[in-house]
Amino acid sequence: MLELVKLNLENYPLAVEMMEEWCAAGERIVPSAIAKEDYRQFDRYVNSLELKEPTPGLVADSTYFCLNTARNRFVGAVNIRHELNEALLLNGGHIGDGVRPSERKKGIGTQMVALALEECRRLHLDQVLMVCSRENIASAKTILKNGGVLENEVEVNGVMEQRYWITL
Repeated sequence: MLELVKLNLENYPLAVEMMEEWCAAGERIVPSAIAKEDYRQFDRYVNSLELKEPTPGLVADSTYFCLNTARNRFVGAVNIRHELNEALLLNGGHIGDGVRPSERKKGIGTQMVALALEECRRLHLDQVLMVCSRENIASAKTILKNGGVLENEVEVNGVMEQRYWITL
């Protein structure tokens, strides 16, 4: 069973393990919210995972780690933006998500996004924008399985991005 949890001192070792795996794989860590600060510095890291009040160019957001409760293992993470600014409306959307390398192709992304959509409902969002690169077939499938409807494609920094809306 999967559930979204906030990072705390008790589950922090699970985050370290996940981040070390991601770093060893040499991949870009997503969502980027879990890579803004050095995960080895607990206080600074945990404080970077949530922005309660918007600041210039940034919106309030919340970051959750996806816990496989049966295995006591973090399998991914989601970052939920509480609203959209101009930049997020174009590219980024309400939800950024990522599954750690060893846990991919198991349906975790689909379940994790479904849980993130529940959090979006708690924020009283009626529609959620999710964006992925046209080449990221796995993300597109995850979004579609959660009710995403493709609105359009836009080029951002030379990459074709697909913009999907999910009605809650």
